[in-house]
Amino acid sequence: MKKTSPQAEWAARAKEVLPAGGLGNFDPSIFISHGKAARVWDEDGNEFVDYLIGSGPMLLGHGNEEVQEAIFEQIPKGMTFFANNSAGVELAEEICNAMPCGEKLRFVASGGEANMYALRLARAFTGRSKILKFEGGYHGMSAEAQMSLAPTQQANFPQPIPDSAGIPDSVASEMVIAPFNDFDYVKSILAEYGADIAAIIVEPLQRIVPPLPGFLQLLRDEADKHGIILIFDEVVTGFRFAYGGAQAHYGVTPDLCALGKVIGGGFPLGAVVGRADIMAHFDAQIVGRDKWLMQMGTLAGNPVAAVAGLKTLEILRRPGTYEKLNLFGNSIMDMTRTALDAVGLPYQIVGEPSLFEVVFTPHPVRNYRDVLNADTTATNRYHAALHQLGIFKSAAKTYPCLALTDEDLAITEAAITRASKYLIN
Repeated sequence: MKKTSPQAEWAARAKEVLPAGGLGNFDPSIFISHGKAARVWDEDGNEFVDYLIGSGPMLLGHGNEEVQEAIFEQIPKGMTFFANNSAGVELAEEICNAMPCGEKLRFVASGGEANMYALRLARAFTGRSKILKFEGGYHGMSAEAQMSLAPTQQANFPQPIPDSAGIPDSVASEMVIAPFNDFDYVKSILAEYGADIAAIIVEPLQRIVPPLPGFLQLLRDEADKHGIILIFDEVVTGFRFAYGGAQAHYGVTPDLCALGKVIGGGFPLGAVVGRADIMAHFDAQIVGRDKWLMQMGTLAGNPVAAVAGLKTLEILRRPGTYEKLNLFGNSIMDMTRTALDAVGLPYQIVGEPSLFEVVFTPHPVRNYRDVLNADTTATNRYHAALHQLGIFKSAAKTYPCLALTDEDLAITEAAITRASKYLIN
């Protein structure tokens, strides 16, 4: 009788207790046992170079010794208090100093929460209710965020399409959807709806699609023109693109930004950061009870997450850190170009060196529909081959981390070269 593999056993157990047999995040057939630096191992003992890195937060790699030391020092002192703690204040100070929009900060437990509260702040501050969102933009799991996140049908703009059951029709009436990177459409839709819109929410780099030159500045200018709050969702890009996030990298400052992932050093942590007058709506003594925005969370500002975040940011501040990260990213992009050029299949490498992906299309990629209309068969074959060849990643993003070694990069290059050949054989 053939023995069942450990992963298959875990998959069977998961199906008994977890809807769809998983945690709702990644391929439920894969169970990660442990990670170290830029490698992970599954429950069957297979080893991979990791370009998923927890969907972004493990920018330093797994098990960084300095971060572990900070965590182990904090744990005996207490793991959570539901009260102010000095590590939380220190981390808030550091983030506000780093982010161009950072005047005040409120911690939450995830990036999705941060986006939800940022939208609520904009509504409280402006007294308006509508939200402008870009098709394909991912901002968490709130009802607003789940509008036109990944629609399979191409509705006419600005009509929103819900991506989840359980969202009231009334939510759609408050959402205005626009195509990313479309200057003219943004100006026209704001000319029509601008007086009713509380916030424009945008990923400065939408998933993997960079803003065209001047597009983020257009959003800044149009937001100022119409009295709208500009929100940058920097859950992914915060402290990954630069120490001041995408807003420093691209040179455009929002009114509010949402953070997560890197700031918790691998622990659950998010934050809303922004202008003091908007953030004042968290303080009933300033704005009064009728304009006060209630926010509380058992683990918001958790001291273990805070010390992990503080140590992570300390390491990221060291000279040469971002140059090293971008060098890794550029090296992998170059490997990919060499391998794919050799097989002659049309493709685009889309994104920035610290966050990018291959899109199999001959056309420039400027928005969600350009990605949606790419060759999904090639995408699936390529990434399935990479997994078989020892690369752990999603089919949507490549996250280089700072723990990569020359050996990791050599394994990556060999895997990319072989996987590319699967596309024509």
